[in-house]
Amino acid sequence: MEAVWRIEAARIIAAVARLVRDVGLAEEFAQDALVAALESWSAPAADARPSAATTPAAASARAAAAAPSGLPANPAAWLMTAARNRALDHLRAAALHARRQAELGADADALGSHLAPDPADLLDAARADDIGDDLLRLIFTASHPLLGTEARVALVLRLLGGLSTAEIARAFLAPEPTIAQRIVRAKKTLAAARPAFELPPPAERAARLASVLEVIYLVFNEGYSATAGDDWMRPALCDEALRLGRVLAGLMPAEPEVHGLVALMEIQASRTAARTDTAGRPVLLLDQDRARWDRLLIHRGLAALARAEALGGADGSYALQAAIAACHARAARATDTDWPRIAALYARLARVAPGPVVALNRAVAVGMAEGPAAGLALADALAADPALARYHWLPSVRADLLAKLGRHAEARAEFERAATLTRNAVEQALLRERAAALGAAIKP
Repeated sequence: MEAVWRIEAARIIAAVARLVRDVGLAEEFAQDALVAALESWSAPAADARPSAATTPAAASARAAAAAPSGLPANPAAWLMTAARNRALDHLRAAALHARRQAELGADADALGSHLAPDPADLLDAARADDIGDDLLRLIFTASHPLLGTEARVALVLRLLGGLSTAEIARAFLAPEPTIAQRIVRAKKTLAAARPAFELPPPAERAARLASVLEVIYLVFNEGYSATAGDDWMRPALCDEALRLGRVLAGLMPAEPEVHGLVALMEIQASRTAARTDTAGRPVLLLDQDRARWDRLLIHRGLAALARAEALGGADGSYALQAAIAACHARAARATDTDWPRIAALYARLARVAPGPVVALNRAVAVGMAEGPAAGLALADALAADPALARYHWLPSVRADLLAKLGRHAEARAEFERAATLTRNAVEQALLRERAAALGAAIKP
């Protein structure tokens, strides 16, 4: 049941949302179908008919699916049928109100007058005809710019990632009631604004797509490098982001930045097994055992990058970041890394998506390509940027470059300062360990 729900929930919610034009109601009806399935599928085989205690949703689902009790032959079709029937019941009830008679009566008739279409046929038709559009509409709706970033992330993980409120709360180290409130507020905001449950027009699509990609990227980044807590990574979040990215790439195959983001995530995710040692301690990129990198994910990432570039998206923000990741993926050893190319790619990225974090990453690349003094000069120029005032990677980068220049006392102080700025316990331990190693190297 859990596996079927995790795989099918987004499709079911998307299809129902197209009918009722409300993501909150769509999720409610999908949950009704899940409850009905839990009651019906676990029933003894002899109990083929609903009892008096059976809920209306369960009875409707049984009638719609026309399947014996126990696990149906096509669980996904059963759930889709039950949820759609619940939505149709809602539309018919709403159609009784005079002010919505014309609108909803026509919709209900157009959707079909019988309650129990064959579930397999219904699911196949939905997938063949409009399920892709339904999913795409749901992705754009859940990532609507009306919502703040935190609300968008929570709603996407709930509706499209299939994560429970408790799972989302654990992932972002937030209280469960806080996450629940974000999700409820997001649904209410969308219900009140009633944005069209449709793909945005071409003139607006680029801006809206950027919002969608940003949400997926934020989810992936939180999984790749956890902001806080005791975990260095949260692979489950990376997996969810990758799944969403792959779905989006299948739905929008002509969008180069979608393929660019998928490429970036595939290549970054390929390093997961090598990013910690046998004791669970972090292993930095240049020290990783590259034999442990996942070659299949690298292959998929390079193929996605090639698609992005073939579509004319070589200078897209995500494609450029993927190209940087590809430089590492193509190097059999750390010493084989093409740092001059990486530095040049960061210079291009700084023109496309300027920002202090990109500039800091460029300082690292320049430090590797041209020497630590050149990298330190670029990093020092960022010291006054208020956006980096409490960003722990700035003192960490400076510390690494200072250490390479033999300025161990300054480097040690910077590592210690970086440790005070991060909320991730594993990162704190790593930074303090590097500070302690430098302290031992300082001559009295």
